[in-house]
Formats: sequence, C-alpha cells, structure tokens
Amino acid sequence: MVSSPHEALHRIFRVDPGLFARLLPRAGIGFPEHTAIEPLDTDLTEIRPLERRVDSVFRVHVPGEEGGFVLAVESQGKPDPDKHNSWTYYLAHMYAKYRLPPFLLVVCKDKATAAWASEPIRVGRGFHTSMVVFPLVLGPGILPVITEPDEAARDLGVAVFSALAYASDPGLTAILDALASGVAGDAGKSGSGNVDRVDWAEIVEIGLGEGPGREYWRNLMATYTPNFPGSNSIVEESWLDGRAKGQSEGKAEAVLHVLKARGIEISGSVRERVTECTDLEALETWLDRSLSVTRAEELFAEE
Repeated sequence: MVSSPHEALHRIFRVDPGLFARLLPRAGIGFPEHTAIEPLDTDLTEIRPLERRVDSVFRVHVPGEEGGFVLAVESQGKPDPDKHNSWTYYLAHMYAKYRLPPFLLVVCKDKATAAWASEPIRVGRGFHTSMVVFPLVLGPGILPVITEPDEAARDLGVAVFSALAYASDPGLTAILDALASGVAGDAGKSGSGNVDRVDWAEIVEIGLGEGPGREYWRNLMATYTPNFPGSNSIVEESWLDGRAKGQSEGKAEAVLHVLKARGIEISGSVRERVTECTDLEALETWLDRSLSVTRAEELFAEE
C-alpha cells in the first residue's frame, strides 16, 4: 500500500515541476535549459494483465531538440531488488512508447536506500551486458541540509524536498525551524512558481509521516505569529484568515460530532449552516447547546 510520505516525496514535483531544474544541480546533476515540463500518464501497463505503474512521469521540452526527453520519478522507502526489474521495464517501455530518451530519478529518505538506488543496474551475464541503467538519485547525503531561514525562503520547493529527504535525520528540528520561517515569511512564493506557502506546509506535514517530526511541524505551524503584528500585511492577513478558518472548521466538526454521538438527527440544512459558519462566537454557543438540545434545529434558538 502506498503511504502518504511516499506520495509526497514524488508528488512534490507535480506541484512544482520546475523544481527539477533547481534541485538536481544541488546534487551535482546537470539539468538542461527547457521551455516546459509537463506531467504524463503514469500507467505503463501493457495489454497483458501485468500492472506496471511508475510514481510520476514528466516530459521535458528542451529548446533546439525535437521532443525533449521523458523523466520518470520513483519514491523509494527501502532497498528492494524487485525494483530493478520494474525500473528497467519502465525505461524500456517509455522509450518505445514516447520515442524519446528516458531517464529515471529515484527519491529517497535515508542514506542506505539512496546508496543502494545509486548502483547501476546491469542486465546480462558474465560474457555480455545487454543493458545498464544508471538511476539519478536524490536523498540524504546527496542533497545539502538547509538550516538557514533565508536560504529556505529563497526557494521553498528545494527547502521542502530537503526537509522530507532528511525526515529521519537527528537534526530535523533545525531544518523544520528554518523551513517554518520560510513558509510563513513574505518570500512564501519565491522561486516556487505559483505554489502557495499553505500548500507547501501541507506537503511537509503529510510527507513527514507519523511521528515526532510531524508533531513538531504541526506545533510550529499552530504557534506561528507574524513578524510584524498589526501591520496589516498580506502575510499577516493570510495567516489570520487561515487560523480563523481552521478554528471555525474544528468547532463546526465538534458540534456535529456531539449531536451524532447523542443520536440527534442532523438534517442537511443544519449540517450546511454549521459547516459554513465562520463566526467563532456563534459556534461556541452552538457547541454548548449541542450537549442538551433534543432537536438539531434548537441550536439556532433565538437567532
């Protein structure tokens, strides 16, 4: 079963395709000038009943080159010899399907897996090698650690991927501290196309998986306050709106949960009115009433 951290580690490139060109050079891997990067279908299944599905696939358009090339991205959680078969298949199938040069990028969250994935895959026998696959790899030990808020703010996409890659590192809290400042700061979109800092925050939370790292990140996001409170900046305004929205959604869910637990029938109109309410004072009143009303409509008495 695919885990959420697994998904986050490769879907980050679907959120920000330009991240390839900014991230790979940091690992010493050149990336050509390009005009566009577009996601492709990830289903590589043939007519035969054998499912082959790569995590993410992109077509990179390169100026002066007809067609460009295809880039497959695989998120790998641990060494798995069976993947060698899958990866060679992916590349051969994409080459036949798109008639373009295919490349494989493996993204990892621990050094042992990254070292394993970096090994060339040789197909053949002692007397002859029919094929050699050289995966590109991104992961801890290959990418630099980002612990400076200014550096994180300059390119949130790179900083977010770095944080996910080093999710098991003992120094994760320092990485998340720097990232939190970048996510919350005025440079929230710097170097990351049109990706909103709220989207980056969510990707980090999901990508960290269950554990102390995720809890630490949630606490950072919950306790963040703007650098210049009362300045009416767009950053402060966005943060306040987001916090109020989160609080109102939480209270609305609590009202409905109490009613359901007490066996009170909830009509569609009641549910809609509660979930769409953003007035925290009204929601507090409804929550108090939900403990004693006999009908859901009584929540709105005297209103």
